[in-house]
Amino acid sequence: MRKMLKYPSFDVMKEQNHWDPHTRSIVSSRMRRRREYRLLTRLEAEQLRSVCSLLVDDDRSEILTYVLEHIDDTLCGQKEEGQRGPDTPPQSELIRKGLEALETMSHGFHARPFQQLSPAEQKELLTNVAEVRLSLRGDWPAAVQKAFFIRLLTLTVEAYYSHPQIWSEIGYAGPAYPRGYIRADRGHLDPWEAKPER
Repeated sequence: MRKMLKYPSFDVMKEQNHWDPHTRSIVSSRMRRRREYRLLTRLEAEQLRSVCSLLVDDDRSEILTYVLEHIDDTLCGQKEEGQRGPDTPPQSELIRKGLEALETMSHGFHARPFQQLSPAEQKELLTNVAEVRLSLRGDWPAAVQKAFFIRLLTLTVEAYYSHPQIWSEIGYAGPAYPRGYIRADRGHLDPWEAKPER
Protein backbone atom coordinates (compact mmCIF):
# COMPACT_ATOMS: atom_id res chain seq x y z
CA MET A 1 0.00 0.00 0.00
CA ARG A 2 1.43 3.37 -1.02
CA LYS A 3 -0.24 6.55 0.06
CA MET A 4 0.06 10.03 -1.36
CA LEU A 5 2.38 11.88 0.96
CA LYS A 6 2.12 15.54 1.86
CA TYR A 7 5.84 15.62 2.74
CA PRO A 8 7.49 13.19 0.27
CA SER A 9 11.06 14.51 0.61
CA PHE A 10 11.03 15.19 4.36
CA ASP A 11 13.26 12.92 6.45
CA VAL A 12 13.25 13.52 10.19
CA MET A 13 16.51 11.56 10.56
CA LYS A 14 18.38 14.34 8.72
CA GLU A 15 17.89 16.37 11.90
CA GLN A 16 19.39 13.81 14.29
CA ASN A 17 22.66 15.73 14.71
CA HIS A 18 20.63 18.42 16.49
CA TRP A 19 19.37 15.97 19.12
CA ASP A 20 21.18 15.08 22.32
CA PRO A 21 22.99 11.68 22.22
CA HIS A 22 20.42 9.90 24.39
CA THR A 23 17.48 10.99 22.22
CA ARG A 24 19.41 10.18 19.02
CA SER A 25 20.14 6.69 20.34
CA ILE A 26 16.49 6.01 21.23
CA VAL A 27 15.07 7.28 17.93
CA SER A 28 17.75 5.60 15.78
CA SER A 29 17.15 2.26 17.49
CA ARG A 30 13.60 2.28 16.13
CA MET A 31 14.99 1.98 12.61
CA ARG A 32 16.73 -1.38 13.06
CA ARG A 33 15.71 -4.92 13.94
CA ARG A 34 17.12 -5.69 17.35
CA ARG A 35 16.62 -9.33 18.25
CA GLU A 36 14.25 -12.22 18.57
CA TYR A 37 11.06 -11.70 20.50
CA ARG A 38 11.33 -12.19 24.24
CA LEU A 39 7.74 -13.18 24.98
CA LEU A 40 5.83 -13.62 21.74
CA THR A 41 6.00 -16.97 19.97
CA ARG A 42 6.56 -17.07 16.22
CA LEU A 43 2.87 -17.89 15.69
CA GLU A 44 1.74 -15.04 17.96
CA ALA A 45 4.06 -12.63 16.14
CA GLU A 46 2.72 -13.68 12.72
CA GLN A 47 -0.86 -13.31 13.89
CA LEU A 48 -0.11 -10.00 15.59
CA ARG A 49 1.55 -8.73 12.39
CA SER A 50 -1.71 -9.37 10.51
CA VAL A 51 -3.81 -7.68 13.21
CA CYS A 52 -1.51 -4.65 13.52
CA SER A 53 -1.38 -4.24 9.75
CA LEU A 54 -5.17 -4.04 9.71
CA LEU A 55 -5.34 -1.63 12.63
CA VAL A 56 -2.99 0.92 11.03
CA ASP A 57 -3.78 0.09 7.38
CA ASP A 58 -0.09 -0.40 6.61
CA ASP A 59 1.67 -3.60 5.58
CA ARG A 60 5.29 -2.38 5.40
CA SER A 61 7.48 -5.00 7.00
CA GLU A 62 10.11 -2.72 8.54
CA ILE A 63 7.51 -0.63 10.35
CA LEU A 64 5.41 -3.60 11.50
CA THR A 65 8.56 -5.30 12.78
CA TYR A 66 9.17 -2.30 15.03
CA VAL A 67 5.52 -2.32 16.15
CA LEU A 68 5.80 -6.00 17.11
CA GLU A 69 9.07 -5.41 18.97
CA HIS A 70 7.49 -2.54 20.88
CA ILE A 71 4.49 -4.69 21.85
CA ASP A 72 6.79 -7.56 22.85
CA ASP A 73 8.92 -5.21 24.97
CA THR A 74 5.83 -3.73 26.61
CA LEU A 75 4.37 -7.14 27.44
CA CYS A 76 7.72 -8.22 28.96
CA GLY A 77 8.15 -5.00 30.91
CA GLN A 78 7.71 -4.51 34.59
CA LYS A 79 6.06 -1.10 34.24
CA GLU A 80 2.71 -0.67 35.90
CA GLU A 81 -0.25 -0.75 33.54
CA GLY A 82 -2.21 2.14 34.99
CA GLN A 83 -5.88 1.30 35.15
CA ARG A 84 -7.17 -2.22 34.66
CA GLY A 85 -10.72 -3.48 35.17
CA PRO A 86 -11.41 -5.86 38.06
CA ASP A 87 -11.81 -8.94 35.83
CA THR A 88 -9.14 -7.95 33.32
CA PRO A 89 -5.96 -10.03 33.43
CA PRO A 90 -2.49 -8.41 33.23
CA GLN A 91 -1.78 -7.07 29.75
CA SER A 92 0.63 -9.84 28.69
CA GLU A 93 -1.96 -12.47 29.58
CA LEU A 94 -4.78 -10.39 28.09
CA ILE A 95 -3.04 -9.99 24.73
CA ARG A 96 -1.74 -13.55 24.46
CA LYS A 97 -5.03 -15.18 25.49
CA GLY A 98 -6.92 -12.80 23.22
CA LEU A 99 -4.71 -13.73 20.26
CA GLU A 100 -5.16 -17.41 21.05
CA ALA A 101 -8.93 -16.98 21.17
CA LEU A 102 -8.89 -14.98 17.92
CA GLU A 103 -7.00 -17.85 16.28
CA THR A 104 -9.54 -20.38 17.59
CA MET A 105 -12.37 -18.19 16.31
CA SER A 106 -10.69 -17.92 12.90
CA HIS A 107 -10.45 -21.70 12.63
CA GLY A 108 -14.05 -22.05 13.80
CA PHE A 109 -15.51 -19.64 11.25
CA HIS A 110 -13.11 -20.05 8.33
CA ALA A 111 -11.13 -23.28 8.99
CA ARG A 112 -7.89 -21.31 8.48
CA PRO A 113 -5.39 -19.42 10.65
CA PHE A 114 -6.11 -15.70 11.04
CA GLN A 115 -3.09 -14.61 9.00
CA GLN A 116 -4.28 -16.76 6.05
CA LEU A 117 -7.69 -15.08 5.89
CA SER A 118 -8.39 -12.44 3.26
CA PRO A 119 -8.14 -8.85 4.52
CA ALA A 120 -11.95 -8.60 4.34
CA GLU A 121 -12.37 -11.76 6.46
CA GLN A 122 -9.78 -10.53 8.96
CA LYS A 123 -11.46 -7.14 9.21
CA GLU A 124 -14.90 -8.69 9.69
CA LEU A 125 -13.66 -10.99 12.46
CA LEU A 126 -11.77 -8.19 14.21
CA THR A 127 -14.74 -5.83 13.94
CA ASN A 128 -17.01 -8.45 15.51
CA VAL A 129 -14.51 -8.85 18.35
CA ALA A 130 -14.11 -5.08 18.85
CA GLU A 131 -17.85 -4.49 18.92
CA VAL A 132 -18.44 -7.61 21.05
CA ARG A 133 -20.84 -9.05 18.48
CA LEU A 134 -19.07 -12.39 18.89
CA SER A 135 -17.74 -13.76 22.16
CA LEU A 136 -13.99 -14.20 21.92
CA ARG A 137 -13.70 -16.39 25.01
CA GLY A 138 -16.51 -17.95 26.99
CA ASP A 139 -14.85 -17.11 30.30
CA TRP A 140 -14.36 -13.42 29.43
CA PRO A 141 -17.11 -10.89 30.12
CA ALA A 142 -17.73 -8.33 27.38
CA ALA A 143 -15.69 -5.71 29.27
CA VAL A 144 -12.57 -7.90 29.16
CA GLN A 145 -12.99 -8.58 25.45
CA LYS A 146 -13.33 -4.84 24.87
CA ALA A 147 -10.23 -4.27 27.03
CA PHE A 148 -8.30 -6.74 24.84
CA PHE A 149 -9.17 -4.87 21.66
CA ILE A 150 -8.55 -1.41 23.14
CA ARG A 151 -5.19 -2.45 24.63
CA LEU A 152 -4.10 -4.05 21.37
CA LEU A 153 -5.16 -0.97 19.41
CA THR A 154 -3.37 1.35 21.86
CA LEU A 155 -0.11 -0.62 21.77
CA THR A 156 -0.22 -0.76 17.97
CA VAL A 157 -0.94 2.92 17.39
CA GLU A 158 1.56 4.20 19.97
CA ALA A 159 4.33 2.12 18.37
CA TYR A 160 3.34 2.97 14.80
CA TYR A 161 3.36 6.71 15.41
CA SER A 162 6.67 6.59 17.27
CA HIS A 163 8.52 5.24 14.22
CA PRO A 164 10.71 7.91 12.53
CA GLN A 165 9.54 6.94 9.03
CA ILE A 166 5.95 7.65 10.05
CA TRP A 167 7.06 10.93 11.63
CA SER A 168 8.54 11.93 8.28
CA GLU A 169 5.38 10.96 6.41
CA ILE A 170 3.09 13.00 8.67
CA GLY A 171 5.49 15.94 8.82
CA TYR A 172 6.45 15.61 12.48
CA ALA A 173 9.93 17.05 12.91
CA GLY A 174 10.82 14.86 15.87
CA PRO A 175 12.31 15.90 19.18
CA ALA A 176 13.21 19.57 19.42
CA TYR A 177 15.50 19.05 22.40
CA PRO A 178 17.91 20.71 23.02
CA ARG A 179 17.31 23.45 20.43
CA GLY A 180 13.59 23.96 21.15
CA TYR A 181 10.88 25.44 18.99
CA ILE A 182 11.19 29.15 18.32
CA ARG A 183 8.27 29.90 16.02
CA ALA A 184 5.28 28.85 18.06
CA ASP A 185 2.70 31.00 16.28
CA ARG A 186 0.04 29.26 14.25
CA GLY A 187 1.14 28.78 10.65
CA HIS A 188 4.80 29.57 11.31
CA LEU A 189 7.39 26.81 11.04
CA ASP A 190 10.94 26.52 12.25
CA PRO A 191 13.49 25.89 9.47
CA TRP A 192 13.84 22.19 10.30
CA GLU A 193 10.10 21.46 10.26
CA ALA A 194 8.35 19.80 7.31
CA LYS A 195 6.77 22.03 4.72
CA PRO A 196 3.88 20.68 2.63
CA GLU A 197 4.92 19.87 -0.92
CA ARG A 198 1.47 19.09 -2.37
